[in-house]
Amino acid sequence: MFVLLSAAAGLLGLLLSYIWTFCPHFWEDCAYILRSLTLGSRLLRYQRSKPFYSIVDCFLDAVRRSPDKVFIHFEGRAYSYSEVDRRSNQVARTLQAEARLEEGDTVALFLSNEPTYVWTWLGLAKLGCPAALLNFNIRSKSLLHCFSCCGSKVIIASPELQAAVEEVLPTLREQGISVYLLSDRCSTPGINPLSDKISEASDEPLSLDLRADIHHRSTALYIYTSGTTGLPKAAVITHEKMWAASFVQAACGVTAEDTFYINLPLYHSAGFLIGMIGSIERGITVVLKRKFSASQFWDDCRKYDVTAMQYIGETLRYLCNSPRRENEKSHKVRIAIGNGVRTDVWTEFLNRFGDIKVRELYAATEGNIGFINYTSKVGAVGRVNFVHRFFFPFTLIKFDIEKEEPVRNSEGLCIKAAPGETGLLVGKVTQRSPFVGYAGNKQQTEKKRLRDVVKKGDLYFNTGDLLRLDHNNFVYFQDRVGDTFRWKGENVATSEVADVLTMARCVSEANVYGVKVEGHEGRIGMAAVTVRDGEHFDCADVYRQVVTYLPVYARPRFIRTQPCLEMTGTFKMKKVKLVEEGFNPALIQDPLYFLDSDKKTYVPLTDETYGAITSRELKL
Repeated sequence: MFVLLSAAAGLLGLLLSYIWTFCPHFWEDCAYILRSLTLGSRLLRYQRSKPFYSIVDCFLDAVRRSPDKVFIHFEGRAYSYSEVDRRSNQVARTLQAEARLEEGDTVALFLSNEPTYVWTWLGLAKLGCPAALLNFNIRSKSLLHCFSCCGSKVIIASPELQAAVEEVLPTLREQGISVYLLSDRCSTPGINPLSDKISEASDEPLSLDLRADIHHRSTALYIYTSGTTGLPKAAVITHEKMWAASFVQAACGVTAEDTFYINLPLYHSAGFLIGMIGSIERGITVVLKRKFSASQFWDDCRKYDVTAMQYIGETLRYLCNSPRRENEKSHKVRIAIGNGVRTDVWTEFLNRFGDIKVRELYAATEGNIGFINYTSKVGAVGRVNFVHRFFFPFTLIKFDIEKEEPVRNSEGLCIKAAPGETGLLVGKVTQRSPFVGYAGNKQQTEKKRLRDVVKKGDLYFNTGDLLRLDHNNFVYFQDRVGDTFRWKGENVATSEVADVLTMARCVSEANVYGVKVEGHEGRIGMAAVTVRDGEHFDCADVYRQVVTYLPVYARPRFIRTQPCLEMTGTFKMKKVKLVEEGFNPALIQDPLYFLDSDKKTYVPLTDETYGAITSRELKL
């Protein structure tokens, strides 16, 4: 008997040694797979429940379980789950009476990061009304476009955004749009103050019948993503997709005992779906910030006992660039969830701030495929296992960057990228992983559909992103293709910027692209332009146009004037060579200009300025 036990112990030791040596992530894989299967079964149960169990029902359950638990910390004030519930009831009743909202009516939210955002959305959700989450940086043409493409007849705005609303108010009034301001008073005709009416409304619970027809494929939200049209596209977020996104926190190991720090804008899928909705799913406490502040970040984490945080690559870089302190590792943060962090910043972040589990992920707002790096592998955006492949089938295919199209074989099918080779990520469209598309934009929806990929007649979602899958099943983000680049955590549509540049009297044509800057995430905006006959490049006028019509992150910091713009055979502007050449005045013969925020104009880009930028003396 002793011999048998010894032999069994020896075999077990050998097995564990084999796992440790050849399968170092075995236990992490097992834990993640188990967690994923549990979450998947929950989603399936919610889908089949009658009536449908929505995020609002999940929130109401949290209210019943812990009515006095703090839901939101914001600027020194704490709001409990029950208080947020009551305020959302007041919002819902007010909008019922004032805007005559009914189930299915879309309402656009033009709000900054504040608790009002949360209970206004909850109030709409209790009425069964989808919300369009407008980027509070957009103005004029973009604002009208985003508002109209979701079919909304109502817009609710923050007081600080009143001027932006007034700019488009004549058009809104012509279209019969109801405009509300979250303020006690407003003297502008056509804008209706709402706060006083909300405070007077009943906070009693609303009937479930008001959202009786909601199901898992009903539209819950419209979240905007930049595209090649030059104007944002409204990605349709169903209740099913909202549930799936809310599970990211759980998949990363966040529990009901955690406190989650949100400093990303709530109009983003990261801030709203993963951050806020994920926190509702967990029933946890949120620390909400108007915007990210590197100087306040760790003090906030210590003050509120934050244990889980959200980031984009720039967030961690700013933290690493902040002055060193003695108590940098004195905090309780154990998990960081986000995307877009460089390997060197990732490593420095861990060295400076301690053993934080960085859960880098890859996803697209409208997409049907995503990855999570649930290990501590620095640099990877995800890890693939057999369960993931089964539920979310995908492939990486060879892509011709010059032609901007997949490489196909003699049979017309796409060619799979080999392990370790960079390829275009495409996700198979199935019942489990659908691609719903964009509201009011069939053309752009169709552009994201890729057919005849692996076999004739199949259908895949084209992410537009180049990734690499190594031999150990780790996924790495490589680059973004097409006409969109990413800067300061925001997607920038090149043709939208080009449209604004050509509004300047001197500019005839503009070719916009993103270029790499040493020490920075993503790509910063640059444009090659041609000047109209008889005109000179008017630095002041061009500056005036971009500052008036573009948010800070979308403004091209570098401009290159050329005699003519190089085109392809199909009359597309060539960008690859321009991107490679960058903005070094020592290598480029064309005149170069730099957006000088202090001088409030474009100025000639000198060797000295270039050196200050590359040495990081001059901040971008």
